[in-house]
Amino acid sequence: MSGGSAGLSDEPISKSPDRIAAMFDAIAARYDLLNHLLSGGIDFWWRKRAIRSLALTGRERVVDLCTGTGDLAIGALRARPGAASVVGVDFASAMLQVATKKIDRERLRDRLVLVRADATRIPLADASVDAVTIAFGIRNVENVAAACGEMARVLKSGGRLAMLEFAVPDVPGWRSVYGWYLTHVLPRVGRAVSRHDGAYAYLPASIDAFATPDELMKILRQSGFFMVSTVRLTLGSVCLYAARKA
Repeated sequence: MSGGSAGLSDEPISKSPDRIAAMFDAIAARYDLLNHLLSGGIDFWWRKRAIRSLALTGRERVVDLCTGTGDLAIGALRARPGAASVVGVDFASAMLQVATKKIDRERLRDRLVLVRADATRIPLADASVDAVTIAFGIRNVENVAAACGEMARVLKSGGRLAMLEFAVPDVPGWRSVYGWYLTHVLPRVGRAVSRHDGAYAYLPASIDAFATPDELMKILRQSGFFMVSTVRLTLGSVCLYAARKA
């Protein structure tokens, strides 16, 4: 599946769990800094928008997949109203270590539990959570359909999904600028700050190779979701997918 070319290589990208986990472990210490820097701080707003789409009441149990350093999970608890509790799931141990420090600093250990696991094998019971969130993680999963199936499995009937993911913009002028930024600026800044050669070359390539919004919505429907919709944010460079479990 391809999200459409942004001027990047068409070579296949390896998304083996061991490789991706090792890559994120290598950049964990500077991951948050680069997120904020490379997005111009808009990533804070993207996450708030995703949480708002869940229409939380203060009673929900949420699972945040590919939780990384925990920003979305913490945001779900800090929202007004927010989640009652959150389980953060990720397979990169160094990212979870950074998240643990944040949780301790925020004094949220009694409401936010971190679990090291793969998004295609969520260690939770069927129909055990009220909402699922995932920010910029589904693109890195080797088997997208399996992960979407797992999200549906752990959700209660009528439970909500909020998913953020990068996309190739559909605005012609911005598409060209965005492709240039991904190809020339982001890898250089990412490499200089993270001191990792591969991670910030992988990022733009993975965006270019990922499913289109229509393709991802089709996978969600096939996985047991309904009321599937997408809202394009920041001129289409990010999509917010919303859905409910059938």
